[in-house]
Amino acid sequence: MRCQPRYDRPVYIWLKNNHHCLLCDEVADGTTPVCMACETELPWLGDHCQRCAVPLPAAGMTCGQCLMQPPAFERVVAPWTYNFPIDSLITRFKHSAKWPYGHLLGDLLAQSLQHRFNDDLPRPDVLVPVPMSTRRLRQRGFNQAAMLARWLSERLDVPIDERLLLRPQDTNAQQDLNAEARKRNLHHAFAMASDASVKGRHLALVDDVLTTGATAQALTLLLLDAGAIRVDVYCLARTPKPGESP
Repeated sequence: MRCQPRYDRPVYIWLKNNHHCLLCDEVADGTTPVCMACETELPWLGDHCQRCAVPLPAAGMTCGQCLMQPPAFERVVAPWTYNFPIDSLITRFKHSAKWPYGHLLGDLLAQSLQHRFNDDLPRPDVLVPVPMSTRRLRQRGFNQAAMLARWLSERLDVPIDERLLLRPQDTNAQQDLNAEARKRNLHHAFAMASDASVKGRHLALVDDVLTTGATAQALTLLLLDAGAIRVDVYCLARTPKPGESP
């Protein structure tokens, strides 16, 4: 008994067809749907803080904020500053369900992380996407952080745990708040699953953008209190400090 219907027509083979750049529609050079010219012109994060990845004027430095109040997370890895066209691509992925843009950015983030692993960045035991409240998940239909984490898991061969962290409280959107309000907004916003176990593990939080770091800080403290030995943050883009250009 045949489970599939007979099909005698030519089959579309993805790898044998030219990719067109998602940004300029020119033929892309490789298997990633972005041409070399557009990839080069992306707002790549240059010199930055060794801890929180905020843009800085020189390499190998730690920003004043991290020196005075070191964050709970160990390292932030972000390929780009939150500037055009990355900001537009993330917005289309996040708010308009343009998943090809998210997948493209996720692939490039995976490449960046693999280079870092080959250098000196310790590989995490598991990827943990930043959770979304049930109401907001219903409204949007998907969690962009979870989708990024799945793509990274596949490309980097690192396990993913989407059920470890919970967001039982539906807080106000973080992008509408200043730094201090973000911290208050996240008070008791997150929880861990009742059967979660992170003792002795190195975890990497996955999100789309890091702004003040309030969400990453709250989640990291929760994980460290539960016994995690290290928490890193992987995201697509890092915003500069308010009033500063990238």
